Amino acid sequence: MLGKIFPFIKWFKDYDLGALKADGIAGLTVALVLIPQSMAYAQLAGLPAYYGLYASFLPPMLAALFGSSRQLATGPVAVVSLMTAASLEPLATAGSEGYIAYAIILAMMVGFFQLSLGILRLGLVVNFLSHPVVNGFTNAAAIIIATSQLSKMFGVSVDTATHHYETIWRVIQEAAHYIHWPTLLMGVFAFAIMYGLKILAPRIPNVLVAVVVTTLISWGTGFEHNRTVPATAIVSSKVQALIAQFNEATHGIAALAQERTEVNRILAEAGQSHDAVGVIDAKHDADVVQVRMQRFKDQALAARKDLRHQIFGAVVQNDGSLRFYPEEELPADAETDGRRWHIRVGNAALAMDGIVMKGGGAVVGGIPKGLPAFSIPKLEWGAIMHLFPFAAIISLLGFMEAISIAKAMAGKTGQRLDPNQELIGQGVANLIGALGKSYPTSGSFSRSAVNLQAGAATGLSSVFTSLTVVIALLFFTPLLYHLPQSVLAAVIMMAVIGLINVSGFIHAWHAKWYDGLISIISFAATLAFAPHLDKGIMIGVVLSLGVFLYKSMRPKVVSLSRAADEALRCVSTHGLKECEHVAMVRFDGPLFFANSSYLEDKMMEIMRAKPNLKHIIMVSNGINDIDASGEETLSLLIDRIRSAGVDISLSGVNEEVMKVFRRTHLPEKIGEDHIFPTMEKAITAVHPESHRLSKEQACPLLTVCHLVEN
Repeated sequence: MLGKIFPFIKWFKDYDLGALKADGIAGLTVALVLIPQSMAYAQLAGLPAYYGLYASFLPPMLAALFGSSRQLATGPVAVVSLMTAASLEPLATAGSEGYIAYAIILAMMVGFFQLSLGILRLGLVVNFLSHPVVNGFTNAAAIIIATSQLSKMFGVSVDTATHHYETIWRVIQEAAHYIHWPTLLMGVFAFAIMYGLKILAPRIPNVLVAVVVTTLISWGTGFEHNRTVPATAIVSSKVQALIAQFNEATHGIAALAQERTEVNRILAEAGQSHDAVGVIDAKHDADVVQVRMQRFKDQALAARKDLRHQIFGAVVQNDGSLRFYPEEELPADAETDGRRWHIRVGNAALAMDGIVMKGGGAVVGGIPKGLPAFSIPKLEWGAIMHLFPFAAIISLLGFMEAISIAKAMAGKTGQRLDPNQELIGQGVANLIGALGKSYPTSGSFSRSAVNLQAGAATGLSSVFTSLTVVIALLFFTPLLYHLPQSVLAAVIMMAVIGLINVSGFIHAWHAKWYDGLISIISFAATLAFAPHLDKGIMIGVVLSLGVFLYKSMRPKVVSLSRAADEALRCVSTHGLKECEHVAMVRFDGPLFFANSSYLEDKMMEIMRAKPNLKHIIMVSNGINDIDASGEETLSLLIDRIRSAGVDISLSGVNEEVMKVFRRTHLPEKIGEDHIFPTMEKAITAVHPESHRLSKEQACPLLTVCHLVEN
């Protein structure tokens, strides 16, 4: 019992100093990859970079302690990070306090969902996400993730559009005019380091090397180069007017957001008190607020775009301060510092006494030192209801990714894997990790591979990984200040290359053409609806279930005859002749309410096609289950066939189906002597009587007879 509740107890059976050393080295190696990766993935999720470190603190350790895989490395991953951003985007602005709170709530919901499934032993629910759907989604997600980093690689800022492809087009348009070449070169250099080391020295942590080298270059060259100045330092009435317009819009949005909260409260109270007039008034007020807010948003969007497009030259004054002029308004005799400056403008109003001017590239910036404070975010029922479907999808996707990786490693190590225990481990990691400010996490393929290659013997390696992250949070966060954002973008782009799997489409198509088509449609839908990734997944799931239901409602009903290898095989597949007097019909699938009438229709077709038919042998080997509707249809079918002067027998009925027959007294109806254990015994018993006075020269059930004889 203790082993089930605390699986990690089993690690220490025959554990020795050598295993401890191997786990320590593996844990440190994974941490060196995890720290920069987690920061990149946090930004992919729309969170400040250091929240990736928070998500790398508790989850790796907890997932290992309560899971069943000894080498699975848990933490921030690309696909789950992207899904997190997609689910939170409608609720709050990326990076804001509300957004962070919702991300933590989402992690709690994902953890609760996974933990519940694990405790209830419902790991099989993950099968609703078929491999063709996951393959299509994963390939599309890899493209979405990679392209979402282009703005950081080019050093430009754009507002997100309704669709992802529209946002990327905006990035391309901005990059064509305002690309920051040092930023691009830094990202490309980091990419070259990672790719080169991966090919030439795969045992060296290429991500860490790229991060260290580029951070040192950034620090040494003054890559960031920001200046905070008062608004009066910007010498342009046009820019001053744009700043005023932008601030007016942002202040208006903030005021209306509070007003909307109050209106929603009044609407809820009116609904609870069944005040119909109050509900109508509140809805009207809410609509008015929404219209006014949209006007302010449009105003802020236009002003922000114009401000971002302004390029300034900085002129040094006698006192050493800088005055900024738009390039087209620079005095003829002015001598600039040689840099191209921009205003850093986001979603918040610009402080008139402290506007940030950017003269270089973007870096990670300050990271809070120390461990996150443990707390439970305030739960909002409306947010929970919005996040519920996303939490379910992330839970299943994350678990599918984790269990696939764990199974692959278990195949190499020979370790026994318990999917439900792995669900519990992932659930605990997300649920408890959320208390330490973590966002949703899952198993990582790349880091798990590193863990395995480094010689991890038990999950204690993940405990060492977590401890290494703790040390980094306590002592080394200042060293990450100058890490360029384009390098984090390169880290993400390098990581998601491995997610692209074109052969998966081809494999699915070769297996079943409709699986290949579902995979392609899931891929296209995910791309088309991005950033609303849930729609792409749901389309794939609905298509998969639709195909499953269609196949269940119309299972294969085949006629059998003697083939060249003397086995009884499908007539149409092998081009065989059928017996005129005996029809051997095999039903492939469970017989239940949705397909019982289909069996009846096929039997009637066979009877109409064979005027000399005397006996039908229903081969029941493929019927693995039957319900009341199926049994009732079969009983009525026996009466209908016999009333037409044709007899019917059953062969190969399995034990579970026979139990149903016994309870409903079907054997008495059809006759015990009409139920045969095998097809051959059925033919032997039925053939003589059915062929009495027959003119058939050679029976295809006894002799091989092709449709076209040579």
